Amino acid sequence: MVIFGLRTKVFVLAMLTLLCPRCGNPAAHALRKSVTKFSLFFVPLFPVSTKHTTQCTFCGTTNRISKEQAGRLARQADGPAPQSWAQGQSWGQGQS
Repeated sequence: MVIFGLRTKVFVLAMLTLLCPRCGNPAAHALRKSVTKFSLFFVPLFPVSTKHTTQCTFCGTTNRISKEQAGRLARQADGPAPQSWAQGQSWGQGQS
């Protein structure tokens, strides 16, 4: 008998102050990385998918972003002061 499946772990990379595209409030957003791994006999072996998202703490909207945008936002969080999204920048495709 072989026991296999998928397991997802969510890591919070940073907390940022961004302007939410849905509610329009400058609110805290959690920058998250979700890694789904294939597991065999309850041992995670290799990653199947990786997703980066931001979630507004005011309205709860989750936005999927690219790996490059996540890296840029994480570097901004390490800087002297959190920065808001500029009007011309894109949030990425899917919304939940």
